[in-house]
Amino acid sequence: MANPKVDECEVLAALIETEPDFARERPGLLILADKGYVSVELDRFLDQYGIQLLRPSYRTSAPRPGEHLLQSVRQLIESVNDTLKGQLGLEQHGGRTIEGVGTRVGQRLLTMTCAIWHNRTTGQPVTRSLIAYGH
Repeated sequence: MANPKVDECEVLAALIETEPDFARERPGLLILADKGYVSVELDRFLDQYGIQLLRPSYRTSAPRPGEHLLQSVRQLIESVNDTLKGQLGLEQHGGRTIEGVGTRVGQRLLTMTCAIWHNRTTGQPVTRSLIAYGH
């Protein structure tokens, strides 16, 4: 977690600098990002570690390689985030420590996974719903 006032590009660079093995152990690492990560300095920094950044380009610039793939991936990410926030209540997790937050997130993800498995196994029409279990 980072201070929301710190620039996103600085946070990403700090993450990579504090964990240099992260990039070394993952050759060809590809990071998906939004337009907030537009920075020539960041592109140069990531290039030093062999990391590629896939992000949308501005309307006034040429499309970046692979940019056409972002829309479907972003829709998937937004769907997962909406489920985590809405159905699983992760914005009001109640954790007071990193370990507590991790435990609560894990519990909710496991619950959702079990519900999806159960709903698929029993042939329910909606597999991603916890409504039937909310008594």
